Amino acid sequence: MPASSRLSTPTLRGAGSGQRGRFTFGALLAVLVLAAGAVGAWWLISQPPRIERRAPVEAPTALVDTVLAQRQAAAPELYGFGRVVAEREPRLASRVAGELLEFTPEALPGRVVEAGAPLARLDEADLRLGLRDAEAALAQAEAQLAMERGEQQRAETEYRSFGRELSAERRALVLREPQLRQAEAEVERARAARDRARLELERATLTAPWRGMVQARLLGAGSMVANGTEVLHLIDVSRFWVRVSLPGEALGWLQAADDSGPGSAVRLSTRTWPGGEVRHGEVIAMLPALEEQGLQAQLLVAVEDPLGLENGAPALRLGDVVRLDFDTRPREGLFVLPAAALRPGDMLWVLDDEERLRRRTVEVVHRGETRVLVGTGLEDGERVVTSQLGQPREGMRLRPRIADRERPAGEREENRS
Repeated sequence: MPASSRLSTPTLRGAGSGQRGRFTFGALLAVLVLAAGAVGAWWLISQPPRIERRAPVEAPTALVDTVLAQRQAAAPELYGFGRVVAEREPRLASRVAGELLEFTPEALPGRVVEAGAPLARLDEADLRLGLRDAEAALAQAEAQLAMERGEQQRAETEYRSFGRELSAERRALVLREPQLRQAEAEVERARAARDRARLELERATLTAPWRGMVQARLLGAGSMVANGTEVLHLIDVSRFWVRVSLPGEALGWLQAADDSGPGSAVRLSTRTWPGGEVRHGEVIAMLPALEEQGLQAQLLVAVEDPLGLENGAPALRLGDVVRLDFDTRPREGLFVLPAAALRPGDMLWVLDDEERLRRRTVEVVHRGETRVLVGTGLEDGERVVTSQLGQPREGMRLRPRIADRERPAGEREENRS
């Protein structure tokens, strides 16, 4: 073996021994790190948790709106919507038979006619003949009566010349008193027939029974009509009615017109009138039947001169839907509160002298959209909370707005409106 080969062999053995020494030291170091980690984990687990105790933070006092309760005379704000109907809307019918000759120029649909104005004319020829016949029959009956009276005078002269007294019954027969009464009755019958024929001749001209407006012609000229045939549709323009439905409890605040006085005043309005104009009416009746769909009470409101023919007011048309605001009768000793103050179950939240929340169960007399009327369950001067509270609790402390502490509820409502 060469010399160079013998010298290199010890060198290789020394390198392998050094690598084995370094591997042993690294393994020992890893074991030490793992052991230290295990000890640290055991120490952390074995130690109890420490909770740092701090003083509780007091929740901020809620700021609320309040109103001051004050007894006063008050009435609810009642309104409803109603439909305009005619008070009188007849269909004029002919009371005699004949041919409809013509309508007068006044009988034009949409035109106002005065009472007694002629509207249509029927053929009068047959009616005039009937009147002449009745007059002739009357003349004949009067002639028969005159002849009978002559016969009675002759019978009375003969009776006196006879010189004897007869009983009352025989004397009436001798003096022809039954014949005289019969002749007088025939005259009365003939006179009634004459008057009837004259009346039928007058009825050949159809006239307006009162001031009204022609709604429609129901027939054309030349039609044959019988007794009772409808000819014209007429509407009374002196007054219209408005039929309105309200909750039954609202009737106690209203008064219908009667002998003791007028009914509650009503203001009528609609969007179609320019400038926000209003009309005025009066409650004249409370109907006995309930409205079919909502089972509400029904009232009738009368409006004079609805078309504005005399006063120039905006016209009410049949079928219009109008808003009606009623003047209600006030009652003493009520509290007027905003509707937001009322809680479920007819309860109110009030603030006591220590600014703490207290519950009040009250008697609600009327519930409106913007305000409620309260009777009992509340005292004068109490502060009623109107703000919404997330989780209200009896006795919780609140902070009222300074501007609201001394303002009565009624005054706040007036300022907001």
